[in-house]
Amino acid sequence: MKRDVDLAVVGAGFGGSLMAMIAHQLGLSVVLLEQGRHPRMAIGESTTPLSNLLLERLSATYDLPRIAPLAKWGSWQRTYPQIACGLKRGFTFFHQEGELLVAASPHDNIADTHWYRADVDHFLVTEAQRLGVDYRDSVRIETLDFAEDGASIIGRAGEETFHLRARLLIDATGPRGFLHRSLRLEESPLPGLPPTESLYSHFTGVTRSETAGDEPPYPVDDAAVHHVFDGGWVWVLRFNHGVTSAGVAATRRVAKELALNEGEPAWQRLLDRLPALRSQFKQASACQPFRHMPAISFRSSTIAGKQWAMLPSAAGFVDPLLSTGFALTLTGIGRLAQIIAEHRDADDMALRLRGYAEETDSDLLAASRLIGALYANMGNFPVFTALSLLYFAAVSFAETAHQLGKPELAPGFLLHRHPSFGPASRRLLERAYQPDGELAAEVQRLIEPFNVGGFGDSARHNRYPVRADDLLNAGWKLGACREEIIAILDRAGFFAQASVSR
Repeated sequence: MKRDVDLAVVGAGFGGSLMAMIAHQLGLSVVLLEQGRHPRMAIGESTTPLSNLLLERLSATYDLPRIAPLAKWGSWQRTYPQIACGLKRGFTFFHQEGELLVAASPHDNIADTHWYRADVDHFLVTEAQRLGVDYRDSVRIETLDFAEDGASIIGRAGEETFHLRARLLIDATGPRGFLHRSLRLEESPLPGLPPTESLYSHFTGVTRSETAGDEPPYPVDDAAVHHVFDGGWVWVLRFNHGVTSAGVAATRRVAKELALNEGEPAWQRLLDRLPALRSQFKQASACQPFRHMPAISFRSSTIAGKQWAMLPSAAGFVDPLLSTGFALTLTGIGRLAQIIAEHRDADDMALRLRGYAEETDSDLLAASRLIGALYANMGNFPVFTALSLLYFAAVSFAETAHQLGKPELAPGFLLHRHPSFGPASRRLLERAYQPDGELAAEVQRLIEPFNVGGFGDSARHNRYPVRADDLLNAGWKLGACREEIIAILDRAGFFAQASVSR
């Protein structure tokens, strides 16, 4: 195979396949290259209301109607019941000092999901091929060179030799991926974030949690479940075919204590520390090999060049604590799609890619500052809870702004480019490493002009359902009248509760 193409995408995970589909819909000639073969296990599985909204917008903008049903649990189950996924009604945090339950949807039909990546990634790469994207797997790239007219890529796809010349190359291979290694780029630190390690697998036989107290705003296991402890946290994500994704992310100190590099024995030592988890996993068994990740966080020193760019998932990764990965990646895909659609010449493309790199890096830094502060307070649940409200207030405000067609009200991921919220939240996060008795109150004062979910209301006792009244009463914060808020709630399916089997 010897071809000249407009775009080569390396890496056929969900981001690479979606990027290739969008470029094809824009009229570009595209080759999608994958080192492995589908289906295959991948980590990174949990969506959020903002990421689902971005997926819906990309599907509509670039005429990808078969992708749109993946944005909600109900439409997914009606359209693709054969593709495994999990029901995610919100964020559940368990700690020895208490609980935090933050709903993301009022009912199952419009809920978020956990993606069983082996199925979803396979589906998306198949969709790319169906549209006409040239897909090659079992790829080994032997040489990569850049010239004024683009990239020259030589390698093998199975037994076939190929030589591609691409005007633009996009790396979708994940942290420390293809371009980072090939171009021998350096890593840059993520400020405030401690070095962390991870151990994870997929399991069968995991039982459900028990929670005491008042009726929760959703079934606590139908969520991204976090078991938080000093120095780390455990995730538990349930899929609808009997498999559960679970793993631990921990600071180097805790990782060393548990000897995470030993795999399954380390997992058992972790369960011994957390009685609630030990009970849930008593009859469980791993259905995938345990995988140890010696370094979770990553940030590439360079994110784009004159004829190449990394998706955000390849440019950097912070931590899965707040499910930020999908939203960051989909934001980056949208930015690159706009650049591809609008650029006029090579110089314009290079200038726009520099801007893309700066925006991507600043989003990573915003996530890093918040998650680093949360790690510093995993042993202090009241402060951890207060800081987490910066995230929930920012993303719910941004989601509402996008639904109203006013994205300019929510500049930057986690509002980090907002003229008041951005600098003030950064100052609070810097103080969080030595928190004082005023920090929680100052967080509440900061989020109030952006709080559309009733966050911080002491009467709710850290349990936050999704309520129409909260948004209706806060519409003025986005310059929206009651009728506008009702309209976006109606479009989102808030009032139309359908019965969907799990």
